[in-house]
Amino acid sequence: MHKYILSVMLLFLLLVGCASIEKSDLAYWSEMPILEPFKKGERVLILAPHPDDEAIACAGVIQQALKAGAKIRIVYLTNGDHNELAFIVYEKRITVRQGEFVHMGKVRQQESIKAMKYLGLPEEDLVFLGYPDYGTFNIFSQYWQTKKPFRDRLTRISSVPYKDNPSYGAEYCGESILDDLSRQILNYKPDKIFVSHPADVNVDHKSLYLFLQVALSDLEGKIAKPKVYPYLVHCVGWPKPRHYHPELELRPPDKFIDSEISWSRADLSFGELDKKYQSILFYKSQTQSSAFYLFSFARENELFGDYPPLELAPQQTLKDKVISYFGASKMFKDAPGVDTVEGKTIEADGQVSYAEEDSYFVARVDKPKKLSNRFSVLLYVFGYSRNTAFPAMPKIRIITAGKKLRVFNGQKRVVNSGVIFEFGRNYLVIKIPLKLLGEPDYVLTALKAFHGNLPIDAVGFRKVKVRK
Repeated sequence: MHKYILSVMLLFLLLVGCASIEKSDLAYWSEMPILEPFKKGERVLILAPHPDDEAIACAGVIQQALKAGAKIRIVYLTNGDHNELAFIVYEKRITVRQGEFVHMGKVRQQESIKAMKYLGLPEEDLVFLGYPDYGTFNIFSQYWQTKKPFRDRLTRISSVPYKDNPSYGAEYCGESILDDLSRQILNYKPDKIFVSHPADVNVDHKSLYLFLQVALSDLEGKIAKPKVYPYLVHCVGWPKPRHYHPELELRPPDKFIDSEISWSRADLSFGELDKKYQSILFYKSQTQSSAFYLFSFARENELFGDYPPLELAPQQTLKDKVISYFGASKMFKDAPGVDTVEGKTIEADGQVSYAEEDSYFVARVDKPKKLSNRFSVLLYVFGYSRNTAFPAMPKIRIITAGKKLRVFNGQKRVVNSGVIFEFGRNYLVIKIPLKLLGEPDYVLTALKAFHGNLPIDAVGFRKVKVRK
C-alpha cells in the first residue's frame, strides 16, 4: 500500500514538473513574433549559399509569398560542387577529376530548378552565380585586389566554370562576388531579403551574409532599404531529433535562446509543410547521404532572426573610470567536447564583448576561471567606410596562442600592427587601432575560441557601429 501511494506521489510530481516545463516552454514560444505577411507585388529575394538551402530554410515562405501574389527571385552563391561525401554516395565512385566536380555542380543546379518548379517558381527566376563551394569565406577574408585569385584545392579551379551561369569566367575574388551580388540587388530592388545566418557554422553561409551587408551599404541611397531575414541551417547538434517530424516545431538552438537575436517564425499549413517535404526529395544528390538531417527542417514552422546592430560609444581610459563593454555574447555553453579536453573541464558561460577606447576597437573574452596557456582565439574584424571602397579596406585577422599574437591583413602578416594584447587570469583583451582597420564606420566581427588545436566555441558575426 505504501509503495502504491509513493508511486502515485512520484507520478504526480513528475507530471507537475513536466507541466511547468511545458507551460514555460509554451510561454516562450507564444511570445515569438509571427513573420510579417507577404503582400501582392512585393519583391522577395532569397539568397542561398548552396542549392538546397532555399528549400530546407525557405520552402514555406516561398509558397506563402507566391500565394500572396509577391514576386520571388532566388540567387545561389555556389553550385555546391565541393561536397565529396555526397558525390561518393550519389555517384557511387571516388574521383579527383576536375570535370566531375563541375558535373556535380550541374546536377545540384538541376535539382534546385526541379524543386523550385514544384513549388511554383520558373527557372527564369533562379540565378546561379557558381562561385566556389567552401571557398567564399576565404575569398571574403583574403582575396581582394590580388593578382592571383582564390584556387579551390579540390576542383583546382580559379574562375566560375559554368557556361550557362551569368558569372561564367569571373575570377574567384571578392570584387567579382560583390559586383555580381550588388548588380542582382540593384536590378531587382527587393523589399525583403532572406539570407543565411551570421552565426551559421558553415563558411559559405557566413560569407553570403557578409557580402550582403557590404552590398547593401554600397547601395544605400540607390534603392529603398530592404528588410533582411537571416535563416539558420548549420548549428552543432541542431535541430533535434533528426529525421522527418512534421508534428514538431522548429525552435532556436538552446545557445541562442537568451541571446540578442530577435527571432520570428513563419507557421506552415499542413499542405505547405507537405510540399516542403516533397521539394526536399528533389535533392537526391544530398538526401542519399543526409536525408536524416535535411528532413529535420520540415516542421510546423520556419525560423528567421538576426543580431541587432551594436553601436559603441567612444570612451577614454582613466584610472578612476572602468571601460564599458557592449554586446556580450555567451561562449563555451554546450560546446562539443568541453568536458573532455585532456581530461579537464573547460568552463562554461564565458562571454565576448566589445568597446571603443582611445581610438581602438576592443574585443574582450571573459571566463569564470583561470585561462590556460593553451587557450587561443581567432578574431576577424572587417571594417566598412563610406570614404573607402571596400576592396581597399583592411581585412584584419588576429590569431593568439597563449600570450602570443599574430596579425594579418588579408594574406599578408602585419608586423608593426599597433595591436595591444592583454592576457589576464580570467580574461583576454585585444585592442586594435581604428587606423589599422581603415577608420571604419562599422566593423563586421566574429571570434572563435580554441584549447590547443581543439575548437571550443564561436560567436557569430556582429555588425558593430563605430562612433569616431
